[in-house]
Amino acid sequence: MALLLPFLLGTLMACSSEETISTAGSNFALRDEADLHLRAVSTKPWLVTGGDVLVELELAESMAGSPITLEVNGVDVSERLVSISSLVSQALLAGLPEGDSILLATAGQQQRQLRLTNYPLSGPIISGPHEVPFYCQTSEFKKVNGEMFGTGPESGCEGPVQTDYVYYSTEQQAFVPYTLTFGVLPPVDLAELVSEDGESRPFIVRVETGVVNRAIYEIAMLHDPVDPDPEPWTRSAGWNGKLVYTHGGGCRGGWFQQGTATGGVLHKELLERGYALASSTLNVFGQNCNDLLASETHIMVKERFIERFGEPLYTIATGVSGGSYQSHQTADNYPGVFDGIIVGLSFPDVTSSTIFTVSDSRLLHHFFTQTSPESFTEEQQRAVAGFKVWDSIANLARGAARLDPIYTPGGEAEEQGGEVSVAALEDRRYSRSNENGVRATVYDHTVNVYGLVPDTRAARRPLDNEGVQYGLAALNNGEISVRQFLDLNRSIGGFDRDMNHVPERHQSDPEAARRAIESGRILYGGAGLASTPVIDYRTYMDAREGGDIHMLVHQFSTRQRLATANGHTENHVMQIGGRWGFSEQSPDLGALFGQMDDWLMGIRNDRTASDLVEKVRAHKPAGLTDACWREPEAPLSETKRAPETDAGRQRLEQPQSYRDSGECGTLYRAFSTPRQVAGAPLANDVVACHLRPPYRSDYSVEFSEAEFSELSSIFSTGVCDWSRGDRSGASHQGVWKSFGPSPVNRLY
Repeated sequence: MALLLPFLLGTLMACSSEETISTAGSNFALRDEADLHLRAVSTKPWLVTGGDVLVELELAESMAGSPITLEVNGVDVSERLVSISSLVSQALLAGLPEGDSILLATAGQQQRQLRLTNYPLSGPIISGPHEVPFYCQTSEFKKVNGEMFGTGPESGCEGPVQTDYVYYSTEQQAFVPYTLTFGVLPPVDLAELVSEDGESRPFIVRVETGVVNRAIYEIAMLHDPVDPDPEPWTRSAGWNGKLVYTHGGGCRGGWFQQGTATGGVLHKELLERGYALASSTLNVFGQNCNDLLASETHIMVKERFIERFGEPLYTIATGVSGGSYQSHQTADNYPGVFDGIIVGLSFPDVTSSTIFTVSDSRLLHHFFTQTSPESFTEEQQRAVAGFKVWDSIANLARGAARLDPIYTPGGEAEEQGGEVSVAALEDRRYSRSNENGVRATVYDHTVNVYGLVPDTRAARRPLDNEGVQYGLAALNNGEISVRQFLDLNRSIGGFDRDMNHVPERHQSDPEAARRAIESGRILYGGAGLASTPVIDYRTYMDAREGGDIHMLVHQFSTRQRLATANGHTENHVMQIGGRWGFSEQSPDLGALFGQMDDWLMGIRNDRTASDLVEKVRAHKPAGLTDACWREPEAPLSETKRAPETDAGRQRLEQPQSYRDSGECGTLYRAFSTPRQVAGAPLANDVVACHLRPPYRSDYSVEFSEAEFSELSSIFSTGVCDWSRGDRSGASHQGVWKSFGPSPVNRLY
């Protein structure tokens, strides 16, 4: 028998259906012509967690009625099979050991094998070693019924899965705790929902709270507790089969903690429509400013959802600001987790457009207030920065705290750092007298990607301003003089590793710059996003009093990356100035969810042989276009208009572009960032530019011989040649990448 084993294993491997990598939009993929399919439904087979996985066996028509058996590591588990149809069966496997298991399906004379690799429910699976220290906060997390999830500090990071119910009160106009008591009438203020077919059901919501990947998650859906508990094959009557994953924003202070809030799952209007909602504490960027860890958590929470409730028809990611980072990057780097995204106040990612802008703003603020406080007027400072509002310089300088590991008691807010959200960390922060302390920065929080600077405890840093000609456009537009331009660029300096101002420009760690691009920390846009419907909505913030980081230009940076990578932006819709809600008075966000539903269901129901990119383009709803809104008090030109939604308010259907001369461009002008004033491309995705000598033809003003000699001396290594892209020459290295412990698709 021992002699037969190698032959048998070889035969099984020959008909294996093991996956090696996912492709974009796998949720909507067509089947091939094989007689027997075996797949992991709840996650990738190499990323199983907690010992559970939902698997599916599908037969070809010619094999209908064939007897089916299922084995795990040689043990028959066929009794777990549940018939979905004459051709499809599913099984929820439990108790898998950590490491590899072999799943063998047999139908008639056909066999398929799938290798399942199981990891602990606490993770990690792809994000690398867990961060230390890490503060558990289950005892601080308040559930939807008002009770705490953990019972005390001893609860740690883990906790049993808990199920609670709330109902929508017509009296309080809010969700309140619900307890089913047999023989007792329901509360008199229990709201009722009426479906399209006239069926009435109570507005009662089931909310599950648990822990995966050290993140506290919540899952909510309509469910009456008098009905059987939902499971993959007995779904709640109130669930429409669709999932929305919500996110929280922020970034500063988002490290070393479990978190005390999710992105929110009690969204009345989405629940009314029948959606299930999911989120977790590590998908709030103010608690976890690390898109890789956020993606890993997305994967694990969705795995839990599918194992408990079944595979959704589609999953929409939604969130504003820091929620947009996560939605964009998971959709691009881990395609299939999300099928469509609806984001607001968006950025491409935190690593490039945001960090480049806040770091440059801190340099400019230091120059204008300390180095040369009387040499530029406020209007000239604003022109150099590119912002609509002068106050944005100081506002965004404060935002650079996410890069600065040192907290200075009594220090100016524009020079502050070391931000932590957990009081216990305050005495553990890094400082010059505590070099072994925790470095509270974006880069150190993502050290599993960037790696450490040799012989230090600091992460490598993809941050560079060598060759950047600050104020270049302001000079060429005649807004500042040659002397001001020279003085600014001679003295602006850079940052050392601890974000102290130094006379020299700062240079990126070449390895960090390469990894930022290869790994997708800088959004690529040509991987999963190439076949993902994207709706990007926004309230105009460029003119906000006091300044604001949520500038319109970041939306155009994302669109430019999509255009460069894919040759088109037909899957990307931009709308600005709407009333972003679900009510009659603010209907525009609700309309976007309805249009996204039409878009995704059109793709799902398309069984043609067209590839997913073509299906995305083909099924985009005709009424879903770029648009802006003109409120009654604004001037109006003769532009194509949709019907009025209320008196005097107009929806203007118009393609959005960065330098749009149309009505939308007039109403909502996009302003620049300091780096774009310096000549950087709209995509704003260059860490370190290629360098070349300055040419007189670069400038619209005349330099004397002495001035040009001074310019060449200031930029002795050269000025940025932005047309050549990043100096590293790196490119995105594909999807479903791991940084450990999973060896599949391991990047570093």
